[in-house]
Amino acid sequence: MQIYEELQKRNLIAQTTNEEEIREMVNAGKATFYIGFDCTADSLTAGHFMALTLMKRLQMAGNKPIALIGGGTTMIGDPSGRTDMRKMLTRADIDHNAECFRRQMERFIEFGPDKAQLVNNADWLLDLNYVELLREVGTCFSVNNMLRAECYKQRMEKGLSFFEFNYMIMQSYDFYHLFQHYNCNMQFGGDDQWSNMLGGTELIRKKLGKDAHAMTITLLTDSQGKKMGKTAGNAVWLDPNKTSPFDFYQYWRNVADADVLKCIRMLTFIPVEQIDEMDSWEGSRLNTAKEILAFELTKLVHGEEEAAKAQTAAKSLFVSGGSDAPEAEIKAEDLTDGAIDILSLLVKTGLAASRSDARRAVEQGGVTADGEKVTDLKKTFSEAALKEGLLLKKGKKNFKKAVIK
Repeated sequence: MQIYEELQKRNLIAQTTNEEEIREMVNAGKATFYIGFDCTADSLTAGHFMALTLMKRLQMAGNKPIALIGGGTTMIGDPSGRTDMRKMLTRADIDHNAECFRRQMERFIEFGPDKAQLVNNADWLLDLNYVELLREVGTCFSVNNMLRAECYKQRMEKGLSFFEFNYMIMQSYDFYHLFQHYNCNMQFGGDDQWSNMLGGTELIRKKLGKDAHAMTITLLTDSQGKKMGKTAGNAVWLDPNKTSPFDFYQYWRNVADADVLKCIRMLTFIPVEQIDEMDSWEGSRLNTAKEILAFELTKLVHGEEEAAKAQTAAKSLFVSGGSDAPEAEIKAEDLTDGAIDILSLLVKTGLAASRSDARRAVEQGGVTADGEKVTDLKKTFSEAALKEGLLLKKGKKNFKKAVIK
């Protein structure tokens, strides 16, 4: 099976502009493609998995990836999928985040001469003269068409700043620049980026002529990747200091039954033929599938040793009923008058994303402390109880031992 057909079998392709040309180029290993990553945090998340594994698959098939760090576009912020404007970051914050991204990407993509390239759009976007940009690029964009784009339509009622309105032009300019200077002939992204990405192909066609259009191929992957990687409102980070290998493993181990085989197909490197055989799995075999998913993805991010440790700890946790739960340190300053309430404790241990999330869990009867169900929202625990270690359980599978040291 060739790589394009494999991408189809893995349900990774949503829309294309020139499918036959894309198929031929990708299967021949002649695509130089880019995927953009705006560096709004100091770590990639599990939601970036689809993009990272896609780059790895295509590189293994002989194609050349360009990982585009959005040092320039992050200065504006993508309005797609947003109900409000993103927090504005400083240049120093963005540069720090970009470096963190680079280190994490190296686990998936092989960078070097004639291999993958890492570029930062701050290198060309931040030096642009605004008036010159308007004269060169602005004439290629119809405001009417831009307002019809889904990424802008959904913000019109609550308000879209002119600042954010420029994002499509900036992203389109990226493809135009990469096409001219890096021989980049293809771009990948989530299907929620379709309008922005079409802007890039149209800009190249209008600026460089119809002959160039044949080389500006836009291939989109399904945006489900952006829906992955969040639990209880919190991001699941690739940085082990933000999400431990055990918690990372547990997140994937606890995916819904309806999603596990879909995730295995889209995110792992297990052969498609083997996954096809797993499609008929039901009941307890879905738990086996979840263990396979969790192990494979933890191995990709944290290495096989950490994946094995996480798997062993998870199985031990299940057998022991929580006695081997990972510890969550509570600090003395988290206490008030020598105690801490259950809602704060759930948030501090990471079992709840917020006090409202913790409140819902308690009200629904899903929280226990040392085996006793907690029903009182004002329930507190003393410093002495925490020194001994307090075993908290939320739901059926989420354990943490709260300890003050």
